[in-house]
Amino acid sequence: MKQFMDKDFLLSTDSAKTLYHTYAEPMPIVDYHCHINPQEIYEDRKFDTITQVWLGGDHYKWRQMRSCGVDERYITGDASDREKFQKWAEILPKLIGNPLYHWSHLELQRYFGYTGHLNGNTAEEVWNLCNEKLHEDSMSVRNLIRQSNVKVICTTDDPADTLEWHKKIAEDSTFEVKVLPAWRPDKAMNIEKPDFAAYMAKLSAASGVEIKDFASLKTALKNRMEFFGSQGCSVSDHALEYVMFAPAKEAELETIFANGLSGKTISKDDELKYKTAFMLFAAKEYNRMGWVMQLHYGCKRDNNAMMYEKVGPDTGFDCINNYAPSAQMADFLNALSATDEIPKTIIYSLNPVDNASIGTILGCFQSEFPGKIQQGSAWWFNDHKTGMTDQMISLANLGSLGNFIGMLTDSRSFLSYTRHEYFRRILCELIGGWVENGEYPDDQEALKEIIEGISFNNAINYFNFEI
Repeated sequence: MKQFMDKDFLLSTDSAKTLYHTYAEPMPIVDYHCHINPQEIYEDRKFDTITQVWLGGDHYKWRQMRSCGVDERYITGDASDREKFQKWAEILPKLIGNPLYHWSHLELQRYFGYTGHLNGNTAEEVWNLCNEKLHEDSMSVRNLIRQSNVKVICTTDDPADTLEWHKKIAEDSTFEVKVLPAWRPDKAMNIEKPDFAAYMAKLSAASGVEIKDFASLKTALKNRMEFFGSQGCSVSDHALEYVMFAPAKEAELETIFANGLSGKTISKDDELKYKTAFMLFAAKEYNRMGWVMQLHYGCKRDNNAMMYEKVGPDTGFDCINNYAPSAQMADFLNALSATDEIPKTIIYSLNPVDNASIGTILGCFQSEFPGKIQQGSAWWFNDHKTGMTDQMISLANLGSLGNFIGMLTDSRSFLSYTRHEYFRRILCELIGGWVENGEYPDDQEALKEIIEGISFNNAINYFNFEI
């Protein structure tokens, strides 16, 4: 019997152990998509309790606490930090097979030196150990990033954002890690939302362009893209409820936009026509500027109306959407291909059924840059051992795994960098198994390039980050 989460955790063969410990483990981290707060990086925040850094804003954990019958008071309510931590500790042993069990213990091992297992009985010991450790200077936000060996971080930022904290970090010579903005224009695209008109007013103020029609919106967005680019941005991100492809003429689009700006109800057909035009415009601008376009789809959000009213969005009430938009995605990229304006593109689906369709779409639009069109790492409900393995096997079967840009945290927590370790162990177990089974030669030079590439180098080259 192997020890619990020892140095060879998830590594069952000699080849897997060699690949991980020799090549993957020493590599730095590039976190090209996350949701952490740049203000906390600039201010070098120190957390008072493990609850603040572990449970604050973590809807993954909140979801599982609800699944185990924990009252909402101990999740998003007014219970004390100690009470919330206790409830999490009590339900954690039930999460056998869930990545949260592994992630939580990896974080306890790597950042707090705790090698036991957290449960209701050990909660007091772990609470005291972690809180004492958190008061050390080594556990400030900047030092957590440093000890995690992170070189580049891309946050998620609205076009109307001033990027003041990114500017301050860039001007601070005492912090060597690049913290770059990433463009997330969902609010400008979501014409069906009731706050669309109010957001247009906000974007007008930020851009200095009066937005009175679709044409002026595009001018305002170009203005903000140039500003973001001046602050080091080279990455965009879109959360798409659907991948839509519903072309419309310019006059029709202006009518749809005018209706949205005046607060009128937007039909589903008009919504899709506007969003198609928006995405075609945005993608062409990304191509012009040399930016990467990330497309996330396959999520049905905010399903529990009662809880949404109580605690709002991003609180653990989303699920997989069974919509499979492979034809629309191909049509969208094909429209860009017609004028040779496809930017580097990363496609993520929350539905694992889409792995194969994404893998075949990639091959239709590749070009002179290796892996220009990427399948994104197993995302959200798929970032567990099975989901990561299945995504990489599918990509290997249908594309080029050696060009894969690897893992990202997609997290709001500064302890989530252990997810990269988790991913790398799974990667090395997979490839090590192929070597052991004679499916790939024991060519250490080639394996080194593949493992180091997927762990770090491919992402650096793909995004053209300077470190």
